[in-house]
Amino acid sequence: MIKNYLKTGWRNILKDKGIFSINITGLAIGIASCLLIMLFVTDELSYDRFHEKAERIVRVVFKANVNGEEMKEAVVMAPVAQALKNDLPEVTKSTRLAKSHNNRIEYNGTYFGQSSLAYVDPNFFEIFSFPIIQGVKNRALDKPNTVVISKSFAENTFGNIDPIGKTLKVTNRDENLTITGVIEDMPKNSHFHFDLLVSTLGYAQAKKTSWMESDFFTYLVLQKDTRIETVEAKLPAISEKYMGPQIKDALGMTYTEFTQDNKIGLFLQPLTDIHLYSDFSDATILEQGGDIKYVYIFSAIAIFMLIIACINFMNLATASATKRAKEVGIRKVLGSNKKQLIYQFLAESFIATFLAAFLALLLVSLSLPFFNLLAGKELNFQYLLSPEIILAFFSLIFFIGFLAGGYPAFYLSSFNPLNALKSKFSGSGKNSGLRSGLVIFQFVISAGLILSTLVVKEQMDFIQDKALGYEKDQLLVVRNSYLLGNNEDNYIDQVKNNPLVENLTHSAFVPAGESDNEVGGIFKNNEFQRRMSFYNIDENYIPTMGMELLEGRNFSKDFGAESDKVILNQKAIEILGFDKDPIGNTFQRDTHDGLKTMTVIGVIKNFNFKSLHQEIEPLILKYNPYGGIIIRSKVADMSVLIENLNDNWNNYNVKEGFNYSILDDAYNHTYLKERKMGTILSLFALLTIIVACLGLFGLVTFTAEQRFKEIGIRKVLGSSATQIVTLLSKDFLKLVGLSFLIAFPLSYFLMNKWLQDFAYRTSIHWWLYLMAAVVTMGIAFLTIGIKSYKAASVNPIKSLKTE
Repeated sequence: MIKNYLKTGWRNILKDKGIFSINITGLAIGIASCLLIMLFVTDELSYDRFHEKAERIVRVVFKANVNGEEMKEAVVMAPVAQALKNDLPEVTKSTRLAKSHNNRIEYNGTYFGQSSLAYVDPNFFEIFSFPIIQGVKNRALDKPNTVVISKSFAENTFGNIDPIGKTLKVTNRDENLTITGVIEDMPKNSHFHFDLLVSTLGYAQAKKTSWMESDFFTYLVLQKDTRIETVEAKLPAISEKYMGPQIKDALGMTYTEFTQDNKIGLFLQPLTDIHLYSDFSDATILEQGGDIKYVYIFSAIAIFMLIIACINFMNLATASATKRAKEVGIRKVLGSNKKQLIYQFLAESFIATFLAAFLALLLVSLSLPFFNLLAGKELNFQYLLSPEIILAFFSLIFFIGFLAGGYPAFYLSSFNPLNALKSKFSGSGKNSGLRSGLVIFQFVISAGLILSTLVVKEQMDFIQDKALGYEKDQLLVVRNSYLLGNNEDNYIDQVKNNPLVENLTHSAFVPAGESDNEVGGIFKNNEFQRRMSFYNIDENYIPTMGMELLEGRNFSKDFGAESDKVILNQKAIEILGFDKDPIGNTFQRDTHDGLKTMTVIGVIKNFNFKSLHQEIEPLILKYNPYGGIIIRSKVADMSVLIENLNDNWNNYNVKEGFNYSILDDAYNHTYLKERKMGTILSLFALLTIIVACLGLFGLVTFTAEQRFKEIGIRKVLGSSATQIVTLLSKDFLKLVGLSFLIAFPLSYFLMNKWLQDFAYRTSIHWWLYLMAAVVTMGIAFLTIGIKSYKAASVNPIKSLKTE
């Protein structure tokens, strides 16, 4: 019986190849889009779940609001881990990780350049499930100056030689490390990646007792079935117990007095939430994570794509009911019951769905490399071959088969045989209304996605064109000039004399991309105000960066040593209350040697030295050039200048090659996540409207066939092709227009929420709605017009002969 249903279904499908082709093409695009997004979402949700204790591991984070300064830091103080382990019975283990920067490794005199290195506690591998290939897991880091390396680092450094017992030298810290273990490379879906893990037993910072300095990423393992909220409720008392005495010593007030006007405390974050739910300052994160909002957005797109594809199937199947009305009537007269007819129509639906699924798999395999490039992923087609994915895929296919074919099957099988044989079906009335509603739904999604794409593009253009308070174009950053050692000044003089160089500054502080960071406590009249960021610069920084000095003077060698002089931005002036005549005012800065008085010599215009997601914060510029150089080029094409700088660098026989970055590129990279989202959104907006227009094309095709004779009569009576096209198009275009009334308010609400993530953002202008409407209506009209014009161009004699 099933074989007969399938055979008959296949024959019926071949009778109308056009509608069938439209159906499987739309379904294939919908399924392929769903599979691609499913791979993306699955990968995003998989971060850190490979650890055996993943559901019990939490990270301790620090949040505060002190005198208006909001702090969100993923690092906490060195003694926190042990204190929480000792004081909280719910905590079974605790461990720490401290990221190290600019690590340069040598082995047997061979230089290997920069490597990712972190200091971790000896029990690190008892908490995190990184497989150890060589060495003893629980004893690999139980001695000072021991290191566990990754498999790829071992292969690149030692080849086939056994690395255990070998000594690596960290040249920038003159530190020798003995290799005691090798681990598999950390998986891509980990929120941190390091090639070298060094024991904290030889790390001086790990022995600090201060509860005022945050340096360590701290993780706890909770007992089974422990609620995070239960543990978090005990943290304020622990903060008061340990921070209280140190706040008293540093600020001269009790913990209770301090927290009357300020909020400060430790909080817990589940390990599996770190990748998608973190909003901590960039200076305190291990790696840039994802965003749960984009997971929701793309999941919704996948669902809508499938629904739209299924709507196409339903629309075309119910619209073509009149063509099959006599078939249903004859089958019923010959004894077929409703159940058999339902099975027959479902068989046709499943044939189309399985063919579409096969085509979708082909589309996924072809498009996956391109999608990986857009999304910044390394998704593999092999992921689809896992038992869980295969089961989910076939479940999806059966679900689509029933969803797409269920309503047409029940609708067609319910025809009265007498009316069916008389062909008393016009396709109007209740079912026409349903089809109209489904067309509106399709274009609500399509128009909404087009408007959302335009808003994202507008915000990205706003970010690109915004006046930042400095000139980011034609700036070249050399972060590692300190590697030149005693030759650094000579190299800087050579660069200054290059005819392609307009200006140069000696500083490691850059307002976009990788930069040094310094934060210090600020006191006024010996009373704590808040923390502020510092930039260490020279006298050429302000002119090189194209910044505007509003009052006072710049640093100058004519005034001798200026280590106690500072230039403040407008925000710092406002917070410190120096609005009137700020030049000459003083404040104190917290240093290792106690409070140091600083004198204001200038005021600089506010500039964005952090992401546009954040408001401009107070900033202090002080004279202390070191670390790197920033070069302003006279020409936009810097290829010749870069070649010259490289040649000069190589003259000094530096172990590490010349490395540079272009500030404009670094600035754009800051918003890479948003740009990727915009690009992917554009792609799926295009695919969505293609699928919707396929359905529209099919409906117009069917309508033209239904009104074939009418069109012929109208032409004989003098109607032009334009009038015929208008006749066939107007009802569908009305539906598309109605969809805007739903799509635009909904898109405004969602995109306005997305824009709230930016402290500096564009507005959703009226012309964006107009552009979205014109694009959507234009594509729809083109789709309808092509088929309508073809129908209107048919010789009327041919249509009249069909009677």
